[in-house]
Amino acid sequence: MPNAETLLPRPTLLNPGHLADAVDQLTHHAGSRTDVWRLLTEHFAVDLDAVAALLPCSAPEPHWLPTRR
Repeated sequence: MPNAETLLPRPTLLNPGHLADAVDQLTHHAGSRTDVWRLLTEHFAVDLDAVAALLPCSAPEPHWLPTRR
C-alpha cells in the first residue's frame, strides 16, 4: 500500500458509473479480486463500500476435517 501522505493526489472515483467502468477494466488486467482492490486503492481514491457492492462476493473455501479411520 502506498504512503498515505503522497505529494500528488490520486484521482477520485465517486460516480457509480465511472467506478463500474474502472472495476470492469481492472478485472481484465488483474489476476484476482485482490489485485483489483490493490490496483483501485493504489491509483484512485474510491468509496470502498461502493467497490464492495460492485465486486462479486467470494465464498470461502470449505475446510473439511480429516476423516476418522
